[in-house]
Amino acid sequence: MILTTGSAGFIGSNFVLDWLTQSDEAVINLDKLTYAGNLDNLATLKSNPNHIFVHGDIGDAALTAKLLTQYRPRAVVNFAAESHVDRSIHGPEDFIQTNIVGTFHLLEAVRAYWSGLTNTEKAAFRFLHVSTDEVYGSLDRDEPAFTETRRYEPNSPYSASKAASDHLVRAYHHTYGLPVLTTNCSNNYGPYHFPEKLIPLMIVNALAGKNLPVYGDGQQIRDWLYVKDHCSAIRCVLQNGKPGEVYNIGGWNEKANLDIVHIVCDILDELSPPATHHLPFSTYRSLITFVTDRPGHDRRYAIDARKIERELGWKPAETFETGIRKTAQWYLDNQAWVNNVLSGSYRQWVEKNYTERT
Repeated sequence: MILTTGSAGFIGSNFVLDWLTQSDEAVINLDKLTYAGNLDNLATLKSNPNHIFVHGDIGDAALTAKLLTQYRPRAVVNFAAESHVDRSIHGPEDFIQTNIVGTFHLLEAVRAYWSGLTNTEKAAFRFLHVSTDEVYGSLDRDEPAFTETRRYEPNSPYSASKAASDHLVRAYHHTYGLPVLTTNCSNNYGPYHFPEKLIPLMIVNALAGKNLPVYGDGQQIRDWLYVKDHCSAIRCVLQNGKPGEVYNIGGWNEKANLDIVHIVCDILDELSPPATHHLPFSTYRSLITFVTDRPGHDRRYAIDARKIERELGWKPAETFETGIRKTAQWYLDNQAWVNNVLSGSYRQWVEKNYTERT
């Protein structure tokens, strides 16, 4: 079996769902259930004996050690992280505690467990750390995309905390020999995405007839990766990746934020026109509102994903056009899930982060 952390969140829950669809290998799912951790994401696994959920924190070294000893997993996949740049600007301490200190405690527990394995078990064991392209900093429009050898230049408390965790993972391989793998992915989108990030926020706000807040001029460029493609890449790296190596995972879909918002609006105009919701306008594009940019907003990210394709044979299955349509349809088909996450605390956060920028 494998142990995953932070896998009641967006990417982690998609990974667990896909894993148990394709494998009989059990998963121990350790999650702290902060605001973005949602057991509704895993509702279809309630009666699945191969899914063992444990409510806990990667910073709790005693709990992690107990789980490792009890279940003896062959691999650990670390999704656990605070991941929203805007939240890191308003309150960086949680990011330091989870992404740096939490990763340290997790590595210590895993190192102690791994040290007690037989030589055969040690050789087969893997610790896979899921990270982000934001650790590389910002690109000019004409610069080449990020490769795995790009210098780290994080520009936000979030990306700085993830960069620190990446360095810790690397150090535990080079110092102790722990067989680690690191993946740095581009912007994910897809089902179960908490609606603080761009695409789900636009979908949820549009269907409610609310403003669609776009930072600055909306020309910040990101590479977009459908979450299920990301999950398949992680499975590929876990199975075939070389210990100590870093693999960039991207969707080969560079688009400006404003273009993303236009695409989402146009798809919703087609799939769920404003008139069906008794909204007093003919196109969702009329809701677009430009707001004050966030501090230090990186202008462009782009992932060069040739290494993982060349060495491991992985490439994304979805284009942005197919993936974004599936995503919009999922939100339309899962309004109960959406309504459950739109709590009072969520509304307060949106008010703090967006309305005050207008």
